[in-house]
Amino acid sequence: MRAREFITEAEGKMHDHHQNATKGITRIRDVGGYDRVYHMNRLWMAMAMADGKSKKPVDMDSASWVEKYNTVHPYTEEEHMMLQQAMATIPSDSKVVVKFSPSIEPSDTNSVSPVTGFKGYPK
Repeated sequence: MRAREFITEAEGKMHDHHQNATKGITRIRDVGGYDRVYHMNRLWMAMAMADGKSKKPVDMDSASWVEKYNTVHPYTEEEHMMLQQAMATIPSDSKVVVKFSPSIEPSDTNSVSPVTGFKGYPK
């Protein structure tokens, strides 16, 4: 028995009974086929914003600022240096987006709890 006789997962034609059982199928990927998962995520985001009544583009960026890159967020100086060592070991296409420094809370962030603390049950 030849492998092609029992392996059915290959690119081929869709069966008629599969075509008949659906209202429509669109085969899609990013231009170049580099990152299908990222592309599908962006499509899902746009679909969630779409009104379903027109073919006009929705008001969103076609790509995130990260796009096809991963991001690393070290919390300590030691973790930052660990990243530097790792990148010196593993060739990487990288760009520093925000220089490592102490974080600052936004001015509109509450620094005092609006809830009164529990002082125990009355006696």
